[in-house]
Amino acid sequence: MPTSMETLLEVKNLKKHFPVSSSIPFKKSNQSVKAVDGVNFNVYSGETLGVVGESGCGKSTMARLINQLIKPTDGVVTFKNKNLVEMDAEMLRSTRKKIQMVFQDPYASLDPRLKVGQLIAEPLVIHKVETKESRRKRVEELLEIVGLNKRFADRYPHEFSGGQRQRINIARALALNPELIICDEPVSALDVSVQAQVINLLKQLQDQFQLTYIFISHDLNVVRYMCDRIAVMYLGKIVEIGTYEEIYSNPQHPYTKALFSAIPKKNPFEQKERIILKGTVPSPLNPPSGCHFHERCPVAMDICKAKAPKAITTENTHQASCHLVH
Repeated sequence: MPTSMETLLEVKNLKKHFPVSSSIPFKKSNQSVKAVDGVNFNVYSGETLGVVGESGCGKSTMARLINQLIKPTDGVVTFKNKNLVEMDAEMLRSTRKKIQMVFQDPYASLDPRLKVGQLIAEPLVIHKVETKESRRKRVEELLEIVGLNKRFADRYPHEFSGGQRQRINIARALALNPELIICDEPVSALDVSVQAQVINLLKQLQDQFQLTYIFISHDLNVVRYMCDRIAVMYLGKIVEIGTYEEIYSNPQHPYTKALFSAIPKKNPFEQKERIILKGTVPSPLNPPSGCHFHERCPVAMDICKAKAPKAITTENTHQASCHLVH
């Protein structure tokens, strides 16, 4: 649970529209893919905010926008009261020491040409932290922190399993003593037994180093175990956000209800309604008018087609963007 309600990160009206080239030569296209389309949320110091949603809803794009790996079309990302979007390159480079990422693919995210020690020390070298000798000691310390032998520093990534590679990625993310780590589906490519080990390691590190996580996942059971609050995304927008208990016990948005109805039952004799959505996710190139979900929503009204709903707070920090919520 968060150690306080102090806001570490604030995201306001964040958008990323990727322009689409025209199929007609020498003609400019006015179309764009609305990957992230007006996202608002806060992350509190010491908490884990989970982000869930179907593939293609904009979760990973949003993660890269927060860390300014790609520049937003519009919006503000404030980290510790500093706007990352307006920072120059030097200031952003310095601030990034406190915001790190763990990527989904433990194989593609490690350069096969470098040894593990070089990979973990790379952030220290880039930011000119410590001496060569002290960096070596720091690498050995980090390997032991994530449960690996310090002698592994002289080996190459191909010599390790997927779970071990992800531990190496976590060690590299910890190298600069960050405050916020964005985990972009960090266990989805791992075996189930290894997933549990990596998740438990992340929770242990959070307690040990007072870390804050943004945890992106499509596995709702993992999110339930890992996260304090959940943000549900659909087609570039956050449609509902709140504590896991609030959303799990009392989902407000029809999409959230359908999503959480897919969680397997703990008791095989339990009666549980499974909500099957019709149709497919619309293209972000041409999203529906009004509420983006209205074409698949089982309770859609005329107003849903004409007007986009505003986020309504139902209790505490529980918010949902739906015309049926009051």
